[in-house]
Amino acid sequence: MEAASPAGPSGRQPHAPGSASLLLWIKGKLFTWNILKTIALGQMLSLCICGTAITSQYLAERYKVNPMLQSFINYCLLFLIYTVMLAFQSGSDNLLCILKKKWWKYILLGLADVEANYLIVRAYQYTTLTSVQLLDCFGIPVLMALSWFVLYARYRVIHFIAVAVCLLGVGTMVGADILAGREDNTGNNVLIGDILVLLGASLYAVSNVCEEYIVKKLSRKEFLGMVGLFGTIISGIQLLIVEYKDIASIHWDWKIALLFVAFALCMFCLYSFMPLVIKVTSATSVNLGILTADLYSLFFGLFLFGYKFSGLYILSFTIIMVGFILYCSTPTRTAEPAESSVPPVTSIGIDNLGLKLEENLQETHSAVL
Repeated sequence: MEAASPAGPSGRQPHAPGSASLLLWIKGKLFTWNILKTIALGQMLSLCICGTAITSQYLAERYKVNPMLQSFINYCLLFLIYTVMLAFQSGSDNLLCILKKKWWKYILLGLADVEANYLIVRAYQYTTLTSVQLLDCFGIPVLMALSWFVLYARYRVIHFIAVAVCLLGVGTMVGADILAGREDNTGNNVLIGDILVLLGASLYAVSNVCEEYIVKKLSRKEFLGMVGLFGTIISGIQLLIVEYKDIASIHWDWKIALLFVAFALCMFCLYSFMPLVIKVTSATSVNLGILTADLYSLFFGLFLFGYKFSGLYILSFTIIMVGFILYCSTPTRTAEPAESSVPPVTSIGIDNLGLKLEENLQETHSAVL
């Protein structure tokens, strides 16, 4: 007599456990090599921002150095490297050709970038740390709206859920700050400070959308060269008008010089690498990834500035990373304008074109089947 089949009377094999299918889906969709690479690139930018925040705090608290001088040095570095490179380019990529055609556009871009940096830092003098951290997130929905109308990005439901999760992580971080006693600045004019934060966040969004358009349609070298040129001019003029006396009162020594060098290197690396990351992802995903920068600053601040630790910081970091991974797991669509004479690059997935996420999703789906 033939042995009974383990498949049962129907002759069908039993279904695999639901947990195994869920783990396979998570591994294939959320933890692909390309998504892990995106996470690593985003956290590299966060560490650069962390370096600028720590050195800037040292300069402000211990040596009373205002932020515009620090930004001016960064723009000078961009000018000396990328603008000079444009000057030696030939054809339409030459500096003079670019200035003849688009000089006024890059003046506006340089103004937005310089004032975004200035307004956010200046807001700390008027409002609270909590307000700056929360209202600075206003730039993300502004960035998504600008990407919708300017870059024709089209989002799915999961992208809005991912952004909400990231903002929840920021809220957790702010709550941890309050419980840890970091909210020691009551602000002397909260309304002015909050308005400065909102303006600065909006200008950051404008700068980032322009950056994404330029690096994907034109070149990274053109973006950095023109920002270096007009950023140097605008920040230099503002420096002479607003902070001339403060610069004259600085007592220079090797410690201040070392802090300036460290700040300039971190800021230069941030500006140089961000276009590379934006080119293979998007400005929105980059801004979600760098939300962890404040947390890195807090972790370093435990040793450098005597901050108090809270377990909510770990929870906040985890929540932000979950939201960031969710956002990167599904590419956005790109809707070309109806009367555009430019041939569409692709109809779907332009947000993560360099990472080829859709190909990975199709391969995973085939493997599951």
